[in-house]
Amino acid sequence: MYINREISWLEFNQRVLHQAQRQDLPLLERLKFLSITASNLDEFFQVRVGGLTLLRQSGKAKRDLAGLTPTEQLELIHQRAGRMVHEQYRLLSNELMPLMQEAGLSPRSLDTLTEMQLASLEELFLNTIAPLLTPLAMEVDIPPTLPNLSLILGVELRPEEGDSRFVAVTLPESLPRRIQAAALGRGEYVMLEALAAAYIRHLFPGEQVLRCHPFRVTRNGDIAVTEEEGGDFAHEMREVLVARKFSDCVRLEIPADTPESFISRVAGIVGAAEDAIYRVPGLLRLVDFGQMAFEPGNDQYKIETWTPSWPAGVDPELSMFENIAEGDILIHNPYESYEPVVKLIEEAAADPDVVAIKQVLYRTAKNSRFIRALCRAAESGKQVTVLVELKARFDESHNLAQAEQLQRSGVQVVYGVKGFKTHAKIMLIVRRENGSLRRYCHIGTGNYNESTARIYSDLSLLTCDENLGADASQFFNSVMGLTRLMQFRRAFPSPTMMKSRLLDLINAETQRALQGEKAKIRAKMNSLNDVDIMSALERAAEAGVNIRLNIRGICCWAPGTPQAQANTRIISIVDRYLEHARILTFHNGGSPLVYIASADWMSRNLDRRVEMMIPIENPALARRVQDILDACFRDNTQASVIEPDGTSHPVNSHGKKPFAMQRYLHNQARKQARARARAARQMLEPHRPKKEQRGEGDIE
Repeated sequence: MYINREISWLEFNQRVLHQAQRQDLPLLERLKFLSITASNLDEFFQVRVGGLTLLRQSGKAKRDLAGLTPTEQLELIHQRAGRMVHEQYRLLSNELMPLMQEAGLSPRSLDTLTEMQLASLEELFLNTIAPLLTPLAMEVDIPPTLPNLSLILGVELRPEEGDSRFVAVTLPESLPRRIQAAALGRGEYVMLEALAAAYIRHLFPGEQVLRCHPFRVTRNGDIAVTEEEGGDFAHEMREVLVARKFSDCVRLEIPADTPESFISRVAGIVGAAEDAIYRVPGLLRLVDFGQMAFEPGNDQYKIETWTPSWPAGVDPELSMFENIAEGDILIHNPYESYEPVVKLIEEAAADPDVVAIKQVLYRTAKNSRFIRALCRAAESGKQVTVLVELKARFDESHNLAQAEQLQRSGVQVVYGVKGFKTHAKIMLIVRRENGSLRRYCHIGTGNYNESTARIYSDLSLLTCDENLGADASQFFNSVMGLTRLMQFRRAFPSPTMMKSRLLDLINAETQRALQGEKAKIRAKMNSLNDVDIMSALERAAEAGVNIRLNIRGICCWAPGTPQAQANTRIISIVDRYLEHARILTFHNGGSPLVYIASADWMSRNLDRRVEMMIPIENPALARRVQDILDACFRDNTQASVIEPDGTSHPVNSHGKKPFAMQRYLHNQARKQARARARAARQMLEPHRPKKEQRGEGDIE
C-alpha cells in the first residue's frame, strides 16, 4: 500500500503550518514558519506541479505508486493546496495580523494616513520607486514574458480614445517589500504594492486607471538538461536557466477580491488554466514576512537564540590535522559549530605539506569560504580538483558562477557525472607527512555551506582512517574518470552499492525476527519512496521487526497489514532547525550497525544519483549517533505521527513530561563542551604558578 508522493509532501507542509498555528510560540517565530510554508509551496509548484503539468500535456497517463494519473494528481493537488492556502490566510488575518498590530509590526493601510503622510509617500514613490518601474503592454501580438514569482501590478487603463488596455508593471526585487518612511513613524511601514498601486497613475499621463491589482505567476521549473554526448554541459545549463524564464504558468495567485473579469483577463494573458488560479484572501508572497524574524530588534517576539557549542572532540589549540590524527571526530551542527570543517579546508589551503585537495560541491554559501580557500590552494600550486554539480535545482546559476571563479584560479573543475546528479558530501585532502602521504577526509550528510549549517541539522565525520581514505580516493577516481563505483572497503556509494547493502541489512533483520530473535531498524531521513526498500520494510514489519522511522518530509510507505502496522512507528519532527541528517541503525543481533549517509531512501537517490553511505565504527561516536535517534523517538512536543493513510497529527503527550529532541541535543552539546573545557583547565592546573592557583590578587 503506497501513498501519493505529492499529497504526502503537502501533508509535510501542513506540519510546518502547524508550527505557525501554535499559540505558545512567539509571534515572529510563527511568522517565520508561515513564510516557510509559502516558500515550500513556491518550489512545489515549480517542480512537482510543473512536472505533472508536462506529463498531462504530453498525453501520458502513467500512474504513480498510488495508482493515480497525472490529471488525477493535479486535481487532488489543487483541492489540497487550495485548503492549505485558505488555512494560511485564515491564520494570518485572524491571529497573526491582530498580534502584529498590537506589537506595532503590522503594515499601515493608506486610508488611515493623514494628508501630510500621504504627500510624503507620494514624493517617495516619485523619487525612489517610479524611476525603477517599467510598464509593459501585454495585449500585443508578441507579449513580453512576465517574471517568475515576482509581484506584478496588473493595470487596466482607459485611453482618451479606444477600448481599455492592459499593462503589467513588475515590482523589482531590489525594492523592499515593506516601505518605511520618516513620516510614518519609527518602525512603521506600508506595503510596496499598496504604495505603487496608489500612485501608479503617474506612469500613465493622459489615461485613466480603471483598475489596479497585484498578481503573481509561478512558472514550470521542471526543465531537464539533455546532456548530449560531447556537448558543453555548462552551456546546456545556461539554456535551461533561460528556458525557465519563458516556461508555462503553473500557478496564478491573485487577491480574492479582484473582479472576476479582471482575473479572466490576467489568466488569458499569462496562460493560466482554471485549476491553476489561486484566489488568495490577503497579501501575496507571504514568504517575505519571514525576514522579520531575522532582522535586528523585537527580541521579545522571537525565540531565544541558541549559540552553537565548540565541538567537544576538537581542541582549538591544535590544527585540524593534529585533531583528526588523534582520532575520528563527529560534528553535529548546528548544535556544534561547523567552523572546524571550514577551518580544515582553510588550513589545507595554507599548509605547504598539503599536495592535493578533492571535493564535491552541491550547494555552497553566497560568499563561500570553501570557494575562497580552494582558489587560494590552487593559486599556491596545489593540485585542486572540484566536482561542481550544476544540476542542483535553483542553484544552477550560482554554481555556474562558482565554477567559473574556481577555474580562473586554476582549479580543475568537473561538471558531475553524465546522467546522474552527484549529491555525495565528501572532501579528500592529501598531505605529506614523515616522508609518505596521508589522506584526511570529511564525509557528511549536509552541503559545504557554512550559512545553512547554522539552521540545518547534519552530521560530519572527520577522519584519517586508512580504509575510508582509500575509499575517498576510489570515489574521486571513479566519478572523475567515469568508471564504475566499485571495490570500496568501507563505504557504500550509490547507484552501485548502497541500495543492495540497505536491502541486505533490512532482510537480515527480517530473518532474525522470523527465527524469534530480537530485530530492530531505526532510521532518520528526509523522504521515503523507493518501492524495493518499502517492500522490504513491509516484509520486515510483518515478520516482527520493530521499525522506527523519523521522516521529515515525504513518506510513501503505508504499512498494509495489522501486523506490519503494530510493529511500525513513523514520526516527523519539525522544529527550529531543519532536520537534514540521514542516520541508519540495525540491531544486528545485539551488535548494532550504525551508518550516516547523504542519501534519502528515494529511488532518485539510490538509483539515479551519486551518493555516499559510511559506517560509524568508533564505539563512542556510534553511541552518539544512536543517542540522536533515541531522542527522535522520545520527542513529544515537536513530533507528529504519520498514520497509514498518510495523514499526520502531533504525538500524544498527555500525562508525559515534555521532551523536545532539538532542545535536548542543544543542551547535550553544551554539556559536552563544558566538560571538555573543565578537563582542559584541570590539565593546565598543575603547571600554573602557586599564586595563580590560590587566586591571590584576584578582585572579589
